[in-house]
Amino acid sequence: MALERRFKEAFALCPVCGGELAEKRVEKLLRGGTDTAHLEIDALVCRRCGERFYPEETVRRFEKIRGKLSREETDDLTLVGSSYEAPGD
Repeated sequence: MALERRFKEAFALCPVCGGELAEKRVEKLLRGGTDTAHLEIDALVCRRCGERFYPEETVRRFEKIRGKLSREETDDLTLVGSSYEAPGD
């Protein structure tokens, strides 16, 4: 997987619950304005509580994508489908 060794070494155990961390490919849904973007990204995931940890450069990428969505600057993103809101109870 693509996570840097430095990042993995910084987290020996989950800082939330103390559980063991494993490198996994995860899905991340980002929201900005009324739009969303779906990513598949590498993260450290706690085997006990499920908490995810991302490298700083990945978090900056998330922020950049959210900003683009909020400003409706989606030319470099691929339109995949539509989403709908269902009425509540």
